[in-house]
Amino acid sequence: MPVLTFLEAISDALRYEMKRDESVFMLGEDIAEYGGAFKITKGFLEEFGRSRVLNTPISETAILGAAIGAALNGMRPVAEMQFMDFVTNGFNQLVNVASTTAYRWGMGVPMVVRGPAGGGVGGGPFHSRNSEAWFAHTPGLKVVYPAFPADAKGLLISSIRDNNPVVYYEHKGLYRKIREEVPEGEYIVPLGKARIVREGRDASVITYGSMVHESLAAAEDLEKEGVSVEVVDIRTLIPFDEETVLASVRKTNRVLIAHEATLTGGFGGEIAARIADRAFEYLDAPVRRVASFDSPTPFAPTMEKEVLPDRTKILFELRNLLAY
Repeated sequence: MPVLTFLEAISDALRYEMKRDESVFMLGEDIAEYGGAFKITKGFLEEFGRSRVLNTPISETAILGAAIGAALNGMRPVAEMQFMDFVTNGFNQLVNVASTTAYRWGMGVPMVVRGPAGGGVGGGPFHSRNSEAWFAHTPGLKVVYPAFPADAKGLLISSIRDNNPVVYYEHKGLYRKIREEVPEGEYIVPLGKARIVREGRDASVITYGSMVHESLAAAEDLEKEGVSVEVVDIRTLIPFDEETVLASVRKTNRVLIAHEATLTGGFGGEIAARIADRAFEYLDAPVRRVASFDSPTPFAPTMEKEVLPDRTKILFELRNLLAY
């Protein structure tokens, strides 16, 4: 199997689906000749032509509205947000139109909205947001946030083939940092199925996106002290694999939830509530959370580091949890 970066795996999934299904097309800002801000669609214009790789105006409302219309007419659009921060400009199209159409009309809306999110790269407050909780709170939308290249490919293919609108997050800090073997050709990872990326017995970390890697690093540090930490990558927020999460909690009896999004209103609160409701009697300590401070993401690297969660902060909370 080829070794691909996170970015290359996403590009591979897009290319594979566009070759397989002529109803799949892409639209977004500067995705044609330029290949997108991060070059994910580099070469796609030459390979698939201008009718399937569409440059759009700088209008997320127009991009998402066009994608919804195309999806209702039998196409499978993949709409790129140059940065997921700016999905807010098309918020109404996603949360009031795309999400409700299946319920109102009995019609599928097979579209994917994908793009880079997250901090740690000096993007500042306008290019670093993790907004996944907004869409997890919107019935009718599916929300995906992978952490590994193989998962990024398999989950994106599943998202494109799904008949519901899917919001697909790509942490930009992982684009060229993380690489692994990725299956060639047809490779599908089902939506709504978590993955235990590290087995453990003393505590569970429930996480997704960039924090999977920070959690694994913290778990490796504790392993040197004889502590065994299980790391569960939920991979998709909606559908949420409650069964795998609760099974891990029942096994280890201590749980830490880690995500890069801000703490208040973050999806970690939903996970914590479900654990408290359905696995309370198995807990030997309170459910803990590690997340970003409730602040916009600073541009200055030292300040950004203070705001964002990382290996050190996860390790600190795990020690507190184990000592409870």
